[in-house]
Amino acid sequence: MKTLMIAAAMSCLICACGQKQDSASNPFLTEFQTPYATPDFSRIRFEHYEPAFLKGIEQQNLEIDSIVRNTEAPTFENTILALDNSGEILARVSGVFFALTEADTNDSLVALQNRIAPQLAAHQDNIYLNADLYKRIAALHEQEEEGTLKLNTEQHYLLDKYYRRFVRSGASLDADKQKRLREINQQLSTLTIAFSNHVLADNNAYRLVIDKKEDLAGLPDAVIAGAAQEAEAQGLKGKWVFTLQASSRLPLLQYAQNRELRRDIYQAYTNLANHDDANDNKEVLKQILTLRLEKANLLGYKNHAAYVLSDNMAKTPETVMDFLNNLWGYSIRNAKAEAAELQAIMDREGRGEKLEAWDWAYYSEKLRKEKYDLNEDEVKPYFSQDDVWNGLCYVVNKLYGVTLTPTDSIPVYNPDVKTFVVKDADGSLLGIFYRDYMPRAGKRSGAWMSNFREADGQTRPLIYNVASFTKPTDDMPSLLTLDETCTLFHEFGHALHGLLTRCQYKGTSGTAVARDFVELPSQIMENWALAPEVLKVYAKHYQTRQPIPDELIAKIEKQTLFNQGFLITERLAAALLDMEYHTLTSTEGLDIPTFEKQVMDKIGLIPQIAPRYRSTYYNHIMGGYDAGYYSYLWADRLVADAFEAFMEHGIFDPATATSFRQNILEKGGSDDPMKLYVAFRGAEPGIEPLLKAHGLK
Repeated sequence: MKTLMIAAAMSCLICACGQKQDSASNPFLTEFQTPYATPDFSRIRFEHYEPAFLKGIEQQNLEIDSIVRNTEAPTFENTILALDNSGEILARVSGVFFALTEADTNDSLVALQNRIAPQLAAHQDNIYLNADLYKRIAALHEQEEEGTLKLNTEQHYLLDKYYRRFVRSGASLDADKQKRLREINQQLSTLTIAFSNHVLADNNAYRLVIDKKEDLAGLPDAVIAGAAQEAEAQGLKGKWVFTLQASSRLPLLQYAQNRELRRDIYQAYTNLANHDDANDNKEVLKQILTLRLEKANLLGYKNHAAYVLSDNMAKTPETVMDFLNNLWGYSIRNAKAEAAELQAIMDREGRGEKLEAWDWAYYSEKLRKEKYDLNEDEVKPYFSQDDVWNGLCYVVNKLYGVTLTPTDSIPVYNPDVKTFVVKDADGSLLGIFYRDYMPRAGKRSGAWMSNFREADGQTRPLIYNVASFTKPTDDMPSLLTLDETCTLFHEFGHALHGLLTRCQYKGTSGTAVARDFVELPSQIMENWALAPEVLKVYAKHYQTRQPIPDELIAKIEKQTLFNQGFLITERLAAALLDMEYHTLTSTEGLDIPTFEKQVMDKIGLIPQIAPRYRSTYYNHIMGGYDAGYYSYLWADRLVADAFEAFMEHGIFDPATATSFRQNILEKGGSDDPMKLYVAFRGAEPGIEPLLKAHGLK
């Protein structure tokens, strides 16, 4: 999941086109004149972005100035609410621009992004280092602590959020430290964008061209057809092309008998942005880590992780490391046992080969068939993207009464994007949903949720999900793996968090929660994706339209815990790497490859497994999950415990669903996350359900 966090724009941006644009010609300058006020992609042009940023900053500066110059004593309404509502134009253009730089970028957008990033950082600093604005907010915070200001719970959390944001942004620092902080923020804004663009460029530069049909041995027909289609699109008709997109790379690793091809694509992926060329990220990452540490020190923290985590549920790096290290012992033990099983299969084949990282997916698929008589290729025909989507719609309707109705009246930024009107059981509008599931060169890898517009008491949100699933071919729809099916459900869990919010303020709405709480609504949705009673509803063979057989459902259910040692271990390794980087107290002499190896050696990672994300392509820690990748595992603990509540009463139990909706999904960041969780579950979660859910104990 990725939440756009653009709270700012530019203080001195120059319009590239050299002329002003009024609201009649620039669609960003007024509310969009479309159904539901959605972004008007039919009118938006590249030349609209910079003038809109310029006007947006002008507008927000005037709004901030009005708050500061107000001669009345500060109140929640004239200070906190006014700040929360400021920057309407800026929010509108930022929502669209940064969505496209992630999902449908091009050279022009990349160049503009690089140009405006430091200006956006400067504007954010202008707000959060505004001494007079801070004084008003601090006065309100003090009044509430003294008991002279009475606020409801959501108002309290909004005030507290802004107060902490100002303090954590350096509002109480002296002038010299604030000056240096501004410099750091501008440098970081440029470097983090450069890091992600290097990954995307390196990813797009790679292609594995196969011209011998015998090299395709073992690959399913659908995978071969997709590779042929990709080759034709690249002007290589008659050949087969594989890319580093997950929908292309993973099937090759899973099914290709040719070991050299598996090795080539595995090594290409795990060495992204690590080739000592223009797209190399080693020095970029070192600079980012150095600047983050300096910033944390300026703000009074011993390291970047301590700074980040003080605002999360976990609170301290020590808490996170204890949690991760506790899990590590269970996961690595299981991973080693799984590796031994895979090596046993290789030994039986009699080629004298030793298990390598590029062999894991291939031999895991063999082991799955051996242990459970299940080949994922026989499963995929029952999981067309459209059928999985129908299954998701069934689940959210049965749980929460929510309906998603497709519409063609809403403009989109790419023909692949589909739109839906989302309504509650009583027919009231919950929001608009965009789904963008097709891979393309301008889309970064992974899957995420964000929005074009935040919700508040008067306005419903515009939410989108982005992923890169397998493209359909001429004679075959997009067929999803079991993992991709869970991903689709996962990201819509985030979407529900945004769509079902009942918060009154943008700053507390939807996914505006602690980073280690935000994955609870998403990860819990995965539990319905492959539930037998759900599969019976939506899983149908794309050709025969026959429902998935009971015996195949049973096989899927039996293999639920399959390969969990590997899956948890690679996630834990990435989380520990993230924490080790961000608990450094010095980056002097830091060599990225050496440090990564030292961390992996220290924790005892086996060579057949790599961290889920290695250092040079670790985009998560550029996009808001710095010292935060542990959040997925932290949320796993919450999810395992929370889903037991559903299991106790039935996975569609109305009372349990209503409680989860009212206490979690509707509340956003309007209350303490653990308080919200306890209100739903009755107690804080332990680790035992997590270990049980993943077969680790």
